[in-house]
Amino acid sequence: MNGSSPNMKLLLDECTPKRLILDFTGYDVQTVEQTGLKGLKNGALLQQASGEFDILITVDQNIPFQQNAANLEIAVVILKARSNRYSDLRTLVPRVARDFAYN
Repeated sequence: MNGSSPNMKLLLDECTPKRLILDFTGYDVQTVEQTGLKGLKNGALLQQASGEFDILITVDQNIPFQQNAANLEIAVVILKARSNRYSDLRTLVPRVARDFAYN
């Protein structure tokens, strides 16, 4: 990861509300749909996104159990809120963005 620079590229998983793009200001954010990666299983998605994106943002809490991203050039951030609705998830964005600054 290259810090919290405006060049940091984030990819929103398809199970994550697209409107979160609006909340990650100062980052290059795209959805899997925008990049043509929609429909890929997690392993294939991580392989394709590795090197192209710095971070995958998802609500899929099973990824750590299904995939080993340690050898890939992408970090995975799993958003965990009261629900997966935009209104609940957007409250996590400021904390997540602060965490980016520490890496």
